[in-house]
Amino acid sequence: MDRSVYQAYEDEIQLLEEEIKLLSEKYEDIQQESTFFSDEEVQMSVKLFQGEFLGELKGYTSPWDLKAELESLERDLSFLVKFTGIQITSHSKKTLEKTANRTVQKHRLSGNCQSLPFCLEFQLLEVQNNKNVSAAVTDLRILMESGPYSELSKFVSSTEEHGNLLMFFRSFSSYAEWCKHRRCTFLHFKAKYPNIVILPEGQEGDHIILRNRQLPGFELMIVWKMLISEEGTTTPVLDLLPKVPEQVGEQKKAAIDSAPTCFRSMLLLFGIETAIENLIQAFSLEK
Repeated sequence: MDRSVYQAYEDEIQLLEEEIKLLSEKYEDIQQESTFFSDEEVQMSVKLFQGEFLGELKGYTSPWDLKAELESLERDLSFLVKFTGIQITSHSKKTLEKTANRTVQKHRLSGNCQSLPFCLEFQLLEVQNNKNVSAAVTDLRILMESGPYSELSKFVSSTEEHGNLLMFFRSFSSYAEWCKHRRCTFLHFKAKYPNIVILPEGQEGDHIILRNRQLPGFELMIVWKMLISEEGTTTPVLDLLPKVPEQVGEQKKAAIDSAPTCFRSMLLLFGIETAIENLIQAFSLEK
């Protein structure tokens, strides 16, 4: 038999072995969780679920009522995703401890916000005291991509320390919205002035470069950083960095050196988009 056929069988066997291993691990997890419950508790939970499910069904006169309710919930979820920009793509949980009044579960959430990916790992501690149930987040870990979003490091460390999920989602949503605004602004000017505007790091970069063939050696770099405090407040910070050829006279060089101050003044007077527009038009020698 051809060796390639043997190799195909070996690859298939390896895939099956990996799948068996994964299923075995899941089975062990399920077995571990099931040990927290007695047979009486399992039967009681089944009866309780059946009673609640049948009770809920009594409120619907037909399957169409259930479908309408489902469509309503889907619309609400879609609205929340559009409103916050946060979309959860996967979620898993594992019960670590369960007693009569105490439950500890480990959660893992993955998703994205305005195309920025995130992953959370945390433990949820629930304690029941009489009729009240209190919950607390512990061992929070926030996994973010490094590189262009390294400015999030201090905020992530502070959030992990305090275990504040609400602050993370609220602040990360604001940060991601600003990043989206920066990306759209850069792409807008690249499309409008393709011969002037350069995106050296692509659309996700934090700066653009202006070049004009009529001004060889001159460059203007517009840097747009996002500063996010430990409390989660996002502040856009823009600056202008000019590059001047060595042979430029002192008088012209002094005028160019004052460009960053003038640019910051335009930002305060006209806002980000108009200030960049005016700068590009002046640099491109358009009237």
